Amino acid sequence: MKLALITDIHANREAFEACFDAACRAGAQGFALLGDFVGYGADPGWVVSQIQSLVAEGAVAVRGNHDEAAVIGPDPSMTGDALRTAEWTHGKLTASQREFLGKLPYTVERNGLLFAHANLHAPATWGYVSTCDEAAQTLMATRARHAFIGHMHDPKVYRLVQDEQTGRAMVANKTPKAEKAAHLRPDRQWLVVPGSAGQPRDGNPAACWALFDTQSLALTLHRQAYDHQKTAAKIVCAGLPRLLAERLLRGT
Repeated sequence: MKLALITDIHANREAFEACFDAACRAGAQGFALLGDFVGYGADPGWVVSQIQSLVAEGAVAVRGNHDEAAVIGPDPSMTGDALRTAEWTHGKLTASQREFLGKLPYTVERNGLLFAHANLHAPATWGYVSTCDEAAQTLMATRARHAFIGHMHDPKVYRLVQDEQTGRAMVANKTPKAEKAAHLRPDRQWLVVPGSAGQPRDGNPAACWALFDTQSLALTLHRQAYDHQKTAAKIVCAGLPRLLAERLLRGT
């Protein structure tokens, strides 16, 4: 099965449409949507509606911290722009959309694959996984060979192996090259961060998504250009913080 991985859409309609269309053209047979469907962007209702439709068709979807903030109120640890956007987003969602987001699970395990938004050892605390030590901690919390998370807006792949001499767990990471398949061999544990569709932060404004072949275990990162200037203009017109629009243009 070819599984499309899309995360951190952040109410960015144009990015999601571009990634979804590209995934369909690439032969995606299923979707795993790794949270933060809202927040920062100007189209939260439209994006949540699309996620609801995909879940009804069998897609995996997990809760992100911005999804939770839009339902039950912002986390005080969020930045000022994120707090303001969460409050604005709450008012733009219907009651049924808020209920949908509020019922999303923190993690989903399906066919031996594990999906979450943040770390795996305490997913409801929204801890980041941005170092090898953090990746080791989160991978050791599961027996799943292949885990997929969002939250970090830069694409990354971590692998956990046992040192043959000491027996200690060792983690290495790499930034996957776009359009080049990598084999995630089954004798190791893997943590995949596909990067953000709606707000990439690696200096490249093109949206991120990935395709994972569950049979060959091939993972391919894709970068998809979209009209980010249109998205930025919609953010400004909605009265949301201008910085959120500027970040889309820079990819930071």
